[in-house]
Amino acid sequence: MKVYTVALFVIFGGLTRIAHAQNGKLTNRVLVVKNVNSPISIAVADDYMKRRAVTNSLTIQCPDGAVNKDAETINYPDYVTAIETPLLAYLKKHPNIDFIVFTKGVPIRVRNTPGKPYGGVCALDSRVATLGYDKSAASSVINVSDPAYNATYVGTAWANKFFNSQVRFSHKAFGGYLVTRLDGYTQADAMAVTTRSLAAEKNLKDGIKNEGPILLDACSDFGYPNRAAQPYTLIPTGYKPGQSIAIIKESAYGEYNSDMSVAYNYLRSKNIPALYDTTVNFIGGKKNLAGYISWGSNDTHYQATAYNTLNFAPGALAETAVSTSARTFLPTTGGQSLIEDLVAQGITGVKGYTDEPLLQGIASPSILFNRYTQGWTLAESFYAASRLEGWMGIVIGDPICRAYGE
Repeated sequence: MKVYTVALFVIFGGLTRIAHAQNGKLTNRVLVVKNVNSPISIAVADDYMKRRAVTNSLTIQCPDGAVNKDAETINYPDYVTAIETPLLAYLKKHPNIDFIVFTKGVPIRVRNTPGKPYGGVCALDSRVATLGYDKSAASSVINVSDPAYNATYVGTAWANKFFNSQVRFSHKAFGGYLVTRLDGYTQADAMAVTTRSLAAEKNLKDGIKNEGPILLDACSDFGYPNRAAQPYTLIPTGYKPGQSIAIIKESAYGEYNSDMSVAYNYLRSKNIPALYDTTVNFIGGKKNLAGYISWGSNDTHYQATAYNTLNFAPGALAETAVSTSARTFLPTTGGQSLIEDLVAQGITGVKGYTDEPLLQGIASPSILFNRYTQGWTLAESFYAASRLEGWMGIVIGDPICRAYGE
């Protein structure tokens, strides 16, 4: 995919004692997964568990993706043996788990996966998010193809059961899991994600509001089609649970410009500072942003220098409409813009993609903003806004981070 848009945002308000207490309960629903072959993975996991008071952990053994770019991808049979099998065994004994946290050093991509495009590629995190979907009659397969990405771009995803939900997440109610990752270019970057999450919650508890805006940087060259239809759904009229659904081409690029406008109108209605740019310019140089959405390097006027001058306040969420924005979490050159640059620049949570997801695979800005500003967690907000799972997405961040009161 050459383009899509995504949502991000952050807000700060007074944290009630009840809301603050809920995070203590949330920690009991979090499982941390660390790779014993990766000193960085162990360090990041132990740091998170200590500061978050999380006690559920699973140790796996696989090649170290924190230092070896080739090891960021794992073959499907090895993934099943080293990761999925022990994970399923743990989850069977611990039905209280709703959130799963991977740490830098665990592979990000699975290849040779049955039913996936381009020789079987999919994001490891997104596959884990749908564990158990295949055992439920209510799960719906989405057959995905697009001739614009050649004949090998044919595969299946799952319709996310939590998409656009009006109620909070639990595995018991929806199936699957909300999976996030603590990652970045370095161990320090991965640990900083936790630091920002805790800082955002402290600000919330202390009643400290961030006055920085949420930046929504549209690309006017793509237009603003179907504004009234946003946020759109992939579920057809007359749909029955378990029914197969087909995607045969990518959505119009401008769909996400239109969804950005819905998000902007919502933010204004809540008196949340927002900067909505509809000019041809690619915006940079903004500091203390409470959130960020753009087309990244897919913007027709993209400037890397502008992208790398953005700075974020604790609790900020972001996404960019870039199809390979999470293709690696190690230093690299060339290619499309990367979400780990935003991590290095202070973001608290961000969604990206290991491989081509199509525009339909990107989160809805309006849903993401709506849920997060109601006090939903980082993971709940990103997943409620995402239509497809078992696909290409990776969410960076502490899953139980909350920057808004309920």
